[in-house]
Amino acid sequence: MAVIVTVEIPGGTQEQYEETIRLLEATDWFPAEGFLAHAAGPDGSGGWRVVDFWESEDAFLAFAERARPIFEGAGVRTILPTVQEAVNVIVK
Repeated sequence: MAVIVTVEIPGGTQEQYEETIRLLEATDWFPAEGFLAHAAGPDGSGGWRVVDFWESEDAFLAFAERARPIFEGAGVRTILPTVQEAVNVIVK
């Protein structure tokens, strides 16, 4: 079952986000297995929000564990993910 993962990063910045993406793209395993789609931007309260779509919660958790050193290296230490079932995911 596909899932929607929303990650709130209090105090997160665009610079941290862009550095994280650059480091992820430099790996030989990104995009990770089970990844479907991604969007990110400011959350309106001084932080950053990421919304991903994954084939399953397990796929997301495997990615998060593998990517943890990259997040920490970019200064992203506090993430508050929520996971919910996706009834439908359409990717153009």
